[in-house]
Amino acid sequence: MLFQKASNIHVAWLILSQLLFFPLLPMVRTPKGQSIPPPARYGGRHTVTLIPGDGIGPELLNHVRELFRFSCVPVDFEVVNVNSSLTNEDDINNAITAIRRNGVALKGNIETNHTLPPSHKSRNNLLRTSLDLYANVMHCQSLPGVQTRHKNIDIIIIRENTEGEYSSLEHESVPGVVESLKIITRNNSLRIADYAFRLAREKGRRRVTAVHKANIMKLADGLFLQCCKEVASGYPDVAFDSMIVDNTTMQLVSKPHQFDVMVMPNLYGNVVSNVCAGLVGGPGLVPGANYGRDYAVFETATRNTGKSIAGRNIANPTAMLLASCLMLDHLKLHDYATMIRNAIHTTMNETQLHTADIGGQGTTSEVVQSIMRHIQSGGPLTTEL
Repeated sequence: MLFQKASNIHVAWLILSQLLFFPLLPMVRTPKGQSIPPPARYGGRHTVTLIPGDGIGPELLNHVRELFRFSCVPVDFEVVNVNSSLTNEDDINNAITAIRRNGVALKGNIETNHTLPPSHKSRNNLLRTSLDLYANVMHCQSLPGVQTRHKNIDIIIIRENTEGEYSSLEHESVPGVVESLKIITRNNSLRIADYAFRLAREKGRRRVTAVHKANIMKLADGLFLQCCKEVASGYPDVAFDSMIVDNTTMQLVSKPHQFDVMVMPNLYGNVVSNVCAGLVGGPGLVPGANYGRDYAVFETATRNTGKSIAGRNIANPTAMLLASCLMLDHLKLHDYATMIRNAIHTTMNETQLHTADIGGQGTTSEVVQSIMRHIQSGGPLTTEL
């Protein structure tokens, strides 16, 4: 009897909440032009760890929060500040604990202070290795409204995110002679290769290219390449090839359309992802994601803080906003992700309101306001790029 009364009260509250909040939900246009609100999730809201970071990170993430409030996105942020100038690791440990609690994070880049002693570890590195965020994924796509030398680029870059140079093993046994150890393991190489091929199959991609330097590092990169070949044999529907990293960078800037999905160890992934970001217009346009078995962290694809333009309202918010859309997709909030992503693409490609980094005169806040206007107007559902 008590259970029945509680159930009736609960149902009544759900109906009342729908009546109260239905008018506030942003409208999404279906392909037939019918306006419908994004479907509500039973139980309400997600909690996401928010790490503002340094440079332009705090202001860009404030714009994400502003846009989420405007769009009635059912996400609450737990803000955890990380101070890159501190020598102790209490703050980054707090952030890692919060991500373990919430499962998902959105972050700005955290500066690595090179003037601190060698024992001081990169906060970005600690976060990724502690949470075993082994796959860094960057989808590099051309935006039609942004003028670049190459058009119609569509490359997925998958970078091993926990070992290689991120092993952080250096020592100076003899003064003036430093040994830096690059760790490549069979298990982690097989894991990232399988991730690349599974993603290629899921996305209907035709080819995976392994990037390496096995001609010189025959043991380390040779092991990585061998693992990629082993995994490739289990995916006969996806073509496989390999390319030496120095040739890869030349081929990317001369003939980028030959690449589809690329997989590589840590350092090469850092270099290649920055090259690819430059091909489509720069670091302000491309989002990035870090995935592990249990956790996911979203950020801009290139890991620069933008300190020189912080606080000037000229930073390009596109990459961070698109990263937040990746996060929404990860949380299965696909309608909200599509709505915001389409508004971003309309602002960039049709309205062509651009910030200075891609040749425009718009401010950060003007771009965000344009995106909100497109959300409010409920423009036609466009095909995702």
